[in-house]
Amino acid sequence: MGEKEFEITADTKENGAVVFILKGRLNTSSADWFQFKLEEALKGGLKNITLNMSQIEFLSSTGIRVILKMYKQLAEKGGKLSIERPSECVKNVLGMTALNDMLVN
Repeated sequence: MGEKEFEITADTKENGAVVFILKGRLNTSSADWFQFKLEEALKGGLKNITLNMSQIEFLSSTGIRVILKMYKQLAEKGGKLSIERPSECVKNVLGMTALNDMLVN
């Protein structure tokens, strides 16, 4: 990955929705930044968050914890968090944790 191990960019949509495009390794060292960006979106009034994970090379249990935490917070506010275009790595991890049906579009 070079200089940056994890990158996150946002593509805000209409109707309180945003797509976060994630790239790299979502692990212990990047999870805090990832959580901060998601919480920032939540505080900004966004209720529907989609995570484009097509460029994720590694997903740790810490990354999954952040995703599940935000999933629950959004559900409590009548919103939704979902994953689109999961990479093979993400598909494998979500499959092992039985979270595919809950999270993947």
